[in-house]
Amino acid sequence: MPEGILIAIVVGLLGIVGGAIAGAILQQRVTSSRLEAARNVATRILNEAERRHKELLVEAREEALRIKNQAEAELRERRNEIQQLERRLLQREESLERKLDSLERRERSLAEREAKLEELRARLQQMEEERRQEIQRIAGLSLQEAKELLLAEVEREVREDASRRIREIEQQVKEEAEERARKLLVTAMQRLTSEVVSEATVSVVPLPSEDMKGRIIGREGRNIRTLEHLTGVDVIIDDTPDAVTLSAFDPVRREIARVALVKLISDGRIHPARIEEMVEKARKEVEASIVEAGEQAALEAGCPGLHPEILKYLGRLKYRYSYGQNQLKHAVETARLAALIAHELGADVEVARRGGLLHDLGKAIDHEVEGTHARIGADLARRYGVHKAVVHCIEAHHEEVEPQTVEAIITIVADALSGSRPGARRESLEQYLRRLEALEAVAYSFPGVEKAFAIQAGREIRVIVKPDEIDDLGAFRLARDLSRKIQEALEYPGQIKVTVIREKRAIEYAR
Repeated sequence: MPEGILIAIVVGLLGIVGGAIAGAILQQRVTSSRLEAARNVATRILNEAERRHKELLVEAREEALRIKNQAEAELRERRNEIQQLERRLLQREESLERKLDSLERRERSLAEREAKLEELRARLQQMEEERRQEIQRIAGLSLQEAKELLLAEVEREVREDASRRIREIEQQVKEEAEERARKLLVTAMQRLTSEVVSEATVSVVPLPSEDMKGRIIGREGRNIRTLEHLTGVDVIIDDTPDAVTLSAFDPVRREIARVALVKLISDGRIHPARIEEMVEKARKEVEASIVEAGEQAALEAGCPGLHPEILKYLGRLKYRYSYGQNQLKHAVETARLAALIAHELGADVEVARRGGLLHDLGKAIDHEVEGTHARIGADLARRYGVHKAVVHCIEAHHEEVEPQTVEAIITIVADALSGSRPGARRESLEQYLRRLEALEAVAYSFPGVEKAFAIQAGREIRVIVKPDEIDDLGAFRLARDLSRKIQEALEYPGQIKVTVIREKRAIEYAR
């Protein structure tokens, strides 16, 4: 092997060995530096852990101290609450003890009072027994007789108290009702605008001359007989100058006769054939006027939709009068008053209105059909399909049937109000005096009545009784019995107030 190659190989091996040694030395140094760095890191971590451990210990001690303080504060608070509760319990115990002491004292006091009451009760019974024996000894009465006497005295006192209380209650109710009724009636009358009726029943036909009487009579009386036969009226020809009187119960027939006679007098031709012709014309005119009057009355009263036959019967009231008051105008006025009162009271206005308009419907045929006009009118209304509530108003407006509805009572009030208004009706002096005398006679028919006075045009009767014969309760009963007898025995428009006066006077003279 050449020497150069060997040297190169040796040099190469030396280089390799030297590199290995240098690498080992370098590796050892790197490892040492790493170990040192690791030691430093570990030392730092240990230092940090030790520092953190100390901090945690401090925090734990502080937290433990805080919890300890909080627990101590809560404990103190609980102790305070317990102490307050203990004080309250002590106070309540003391209060209960005081109340128990007070109750014991009250029980002892009540027991003492009860004992005293028992003693007083026993003494009272003893005194009552002694009083009874004394009463029996003085009055000579037995125990049963004394009881009856005592009961009679108590009954009399109770009756007097009851009568006084009843009078007070009735007076109070009466004042309230009168005040309310006065307001309603005044309101209704203020709102009513119809005129007061003052017509009179006239059945006299004026004549142009006295010669006309002979022409009306005719030869041998044939003209007057024909007129009376066709009309059903009595033609009265007397000494009354220039006038002929027609008489009939049926106002429609009388009106037909009057119209026919006026036409005959105007025409001048008076004989049986002409009379028959004029009577027929007059009948048609009157019938047409009746229908027209009924329709006009229904329109004025605000009652549309009535049956034509009802309107016809209603129109007949145009020729019917009562105490000088026209019954058709009275019916319309009653309907308006009833509607106003029903409106104020909150009742059925239409039922009250129709009941007021038709309440005297029976007067149209009461001279032809037997019965009172209230029942006749109710039957007519029922026959032609009028509502049953309105029919009840008609049949009950004179209380022949007990009124069951507010509208029926309103119809009664409106009827009385229309008939009793000043100037609405005319009555002769003789009839007026007879009515007052009859009213006073009814009052004098009761025992114990000393004086009776009919006042306020017969709308009130004041009765003075003998105080020794009639007591307070008897005066109350007398007022009721007298009002009931007046309703049964007398006929009168509106209502009559009954006042019974009992007065006890003590009179002495100083000499």
